[in-house]
Amino acid sequence: MNDTAPIAAPDGSVLRVHAGRPDAPIAVEVTRGGMVESVHRVIAAVVDADGRVVSSWGDADRLVYGRSAIKPIQALPVLESGAAAAYGLDDSEVTLCCASHSGEPMHVDRVLAWLDRMGLSADDLECGQQMPGHEPSARALIQAGTTPTRAHNNCSGKHSGMLTTALHLGEPTKGYAGDDHPVQKRLKAVMAEMSGCDLSGVPTGYDGCGIPVFGVPLKGLATAMARFADPSGLSAGRRAAVERIVASCAKNPLLIAGTDRFNSVVLAETGTRCLLKSGAEGVFAGAAIDKGLGICLKVDDGTGRAAQVAFGAILVHLGVLDADAQRRLANSLTTPTRNWEGRLVGVVRPAPDLAF
Repeated sequence: MNDTAPIAAPDGSVLRVHAGRPDAPIAVEVTRGGMVESVHRVIAAVVDADGRVVSSWGDADRLVYGRSAIKPIQALPVLESGAAAAYGLDDSEVTLCCASHSGEPMHVDRVLAWLDRMGLSADDLECGQQMPGHEPSARALIQAGTTPTRAHNNCSGKHSGMLTTALHLGEPTKGYAGDDHPVQKRLKAVMAEMSGCDLSGVPTGYDGCGIPVFGVPLKGLATAMARFADPSGLSAGRRAAVERIVASCAKNPLLIAGTDRFNSVVLAETGTRCLLKSGAEGVFAGAAIDKGLGICLKVDDGTGRAAQVAFGAILVHLGVLDADAQRRLANSLTTPTRNWEGRLVGVVRPAPDLAF
């Protein structure tokens, strides 16, 4: 069932509004005391490297903006072009290319040192300024009377990677975030190749950091991630880039997100067995390396707290997280909610009757 209704948007375009629970069969519940207070609905797809859907919940053909969940895919040109080698990017910097970081000193200082090595600065980034998502780091800036720079933006590592590629290939560094810049054209081509999808004529928009985003079927995003899990069908150069990204992120889990962040905590547990990446508006994608599978999900209402719980449930379902890992990750797979006094008042959990 795909119960949708067209409505006119303010700009005259037509939007599809998805309604009806069969379209989003995974439920993530938010409890408070003895009652379920809120429910988030989720669609998901698990796909192999040939694009075959192994499992799906809801409409796997629904177009989704991958947002930051596709950063590992967007990092590929940095390595494939030779830019990473030319500028001596280490594993921490490769990880930052894939990161949605919290703006902690361990993130910002590395980005600034990397830019300085290329003769650039935070002013060359086109991602905009952002207050750190890590509360102690944000407080430290406020107490010091300092405003955040563009290096504090959670996407500054990705943007530094784009600048690295542009410099290496002799392309303009100014305007690299624009639709017509070779950097962005290259990223669109890589996404089309990895997802196996024709991206001509698809809906387009702009991400929070300013670069173009493209509507891709959910199963196409999962296919792209499956090719990180099983790169055997890729060219030698792309396969090497995929393997470097997986290895780098596994070595630097705190850099891909930050202190106490779900993405970092789970990556620290799984290492090279799983590459996972969150995105805005409730998108989450990953590669179950041992299984040769890619995963992508979208929360209907765009809530990140539901995305990580649903993604964790799928990792359990696929056997990526065994019983011991589940015990160690208990507070990430079922997230406690606390009031301002720190008292436990509820949890965010997969619906108890959820049957995969």
